[in-house]
Amino acid sequence: MKLLIVGGAGFVGSNLAILLKEKHSGYEIICMDNLKRRGSELNLTRLASAKVEFLHGDIRNKEDLELVDRADLIIDASGNPSVMAGITSPVTPVITNNLIGTVNCLELAKKLNASFIFLSTSRVYPIHTIESLGYSETDKRFELQLNGEVKGASNNGITEDFPLEGSRSFYGATKLASEILIQEYHSLLNVKTIINRCSVITGPWQMGKVDQGVVVLWTSRHYWNRDLQYFGYGGEGKQVRDVVHIKDFAELIDYQIEHIDELSGQTYNVGGGMENSVSLNELSSICAEVTGNKLEIKGVEENRIADVRIYVTDNSKVTAATGWKPKLSVKEIVGDINKWIGSNEEDLKNILE
Repeated sequence: MKLLIVGGAGFVGSNLAILLKEKHSGYEIICMDNLKRRGSELNLTRLASAKVEFLHGDIRNKEDLELVDRADLIIDASGNPSVMAGITSPVTPVITNNLIGTVNCLELAKKLNASFIFLSTSRVYPIHTIESLGYSETDKRFELQLNGEVKGASNNGITEDFPLEGSRSFYGATKLASEILIQEYHSLLNVKTIINRCSVITGPWQMGKVDQGVVVLWTSRHYWNRDLQYFGYGGEGKQVRDVVHIKDFAELIDYQIEHIDELSGQTYNVGGGMENSVSLNELSSICAEVTGNKLEIKGVEENRIADVRIYVTDNSKVTAATGWKPKLSVKEIVGDINKWIGSNEEDLKNILE
């Protein structure tokens, strides 16, 4: 089995490569990345130690992808993952990164007769529709409070049937556009494909920042006793997301690789689920417990554009198809991140602090 992972020096791509190589020593794995994300260069030593080949290349350039002359399967873990991209910065780079780059990878998959696993996002679901869902409020979090008002939404979270009409951010739009094209490559050109609409994936070696990588950001700020803020919804930190550890996510990808024939053509919502959902307020308490540092976190009442109050993945479809469920709890995830920071403090200080 020869795998190409694009975005392969990023958080998800590099960890997938290393974890898959550890389990399948006979896999030949190539990681391609343009190293644009700050901190991604730290993963090159890790990849080399795991005997994973690295190619410096950019999927926006077809010529770079032509460096790969054989692959049985391509994993697209690339792109700009910031929901603010195109809103507070130019739009064109988001489109070329997240859409044109994926099309180039699909063309390579067609040329090499390779299967294709795409890491999409929960951000394909429209902001206004999510924000209109019924909810209740406790002193720590928002909770879904639904009675079948919207298809694809229940108190267990959001399923793949959730409506797609409406605005979702440029990031979400480029990922959804990629999904639609992937379905065409599958149906019309017989490319074997799987689409995973991922919620928050996190763990060691994620270079967290304000607009992406919130669990690492929160843990690192507690580790170094640095300032944090609760943005929007009254500034109380009650927004909720579900989170999954990269090791748990890698187990799903491993299963999908081995069962690509039976799973091909499917789209799955993938995340921590309701059991691994957490508000920022609750995350602060967990980080304080794990690091021993309690922060006074200030609130900013005004909402930010493109934010949502609550998003939780309903994993029912992917669990029924694969048997996969996340294992590591939010506290275990934070503990793992905290241990990683402590073991790599000098390398990470100027990136995360």
